[in-house]
Amino acid sequence: MTTIANHLAASADTTAARGLSPNQRAWARFKRNRLGHTSLWLFVALLLVATLAELVSNDKPFVAKVEGQLIFPMVHNPPEISLGGDFATPTDWKDPFTVALLAKPDNWAVGALNPHSANSIDYFSKLPPPAAPSAKNWLGTDDKGRDMLARLLYGFRVSIWFALALTITGTVIGIVMGALMGYFGGKLDITLQRVIEVWGAVPELYLLIIFASIFEPSLLLLLVLLSLWGWMGLSDYVRAEFLRNRSLEFVKAARALGLSNLQIIRRHVLPNSLTPVITFLPFRMSGAILALTSLDFLGLGVPASVPSLGELLQQGKANLDAWWIIVPTFVLLTVTMLLLTFIGDALRDAFDTRKS
Repeated sequence: MTTIANHLAASADTTAARGLSPNQRAWARFKRNRLGHTSLWLFVALLLVATLAELVSNDKPFVAKVEGQLIFPMVHNPPEISLGGDFATPTDWKDPFTVALLAKPDNWAVGALNPHSANSIDYFSKLPPPAAPSAKNWLGTDDKGRDMLARLLYGFRVSIWFALALTITGTVIGIVMGALMGYFGGKLDITLQRVIEVWGAVPELYLLIIFASIFEPSLLLLLVLLSLWGWMGLSDYVRAEFLRNRSLEFVKAARALGLSNLQIIRRHVLPNSLTPVITFLPFRMSGAILALTSLDFLGLGVPASVPSLGELLQQGKANLDAWWIIVPTFVLLTVTMLLLTFIGDALRDAFDTRKS
């Protein structure tokens, strides 16, 4: 009876799916993969928390009331002298003077859940850095006295948005190059193939070292340099899809109706060639995160003022006794890679039309 019920349920699902578009059927198959679907929402939650890092971890309160005046330090941090202090510099809300000021009656402040920022240093801590986890610093501090939870949160935001930008840039270039080679073929295809072979033989790491010694390291420079090589792997798959789809009947019919090459590519060939692009996106993102982390670990990545997961791994290597530096960083990277892998596997199965 159970087998018959399962068979009837599967038949009902198949009948209902007949009225769905191909993308809707792919999304339905993706949702049936519980591991991939759950991983997607967990990854979105991590991305949202990292993007709103200032609201989760910040050394400045959201709002404060001092001596009757209402202050919004995250929007405009007033100088300490305006609060009765001695300095004209922006207020340090961890300074003993400010802490004592907020402790007075009628003075108050509402801050983030973790009262530390990525680059804030507690100069009044009684423990030498790196300090072990405590009630004040939940994951301890790094070798410069900065809060580890804040460094992880802000560093993850840098890594994830850099990976998104690199993935989008490489995907767009790969689609354009693969479309040109696959759709037009002939001499253009052969010429671009030879260009890719020559360009792929250029040592990427050596060029990164050279540019890092000439220019000041920045995220924009890394994005440009890594994008120069990040499109070549995807272009091969797009080229193969365009070579297959350009000879199909609906493309020939569109060409016979007088549509231009651009119209045929945009309306007919490209939408039917995006399966490898979509399925490879999570794996390309994981590769971009590891690339930035590796470069930061080698000292060729972002500037020292920018929080970075690779820089935390380098600190963990230099301070093996401070397990609270390398273990949370390794766990965060591992969880992120696993989530992206599960999402990629689910997307691959969702766009496989052989699976019902």
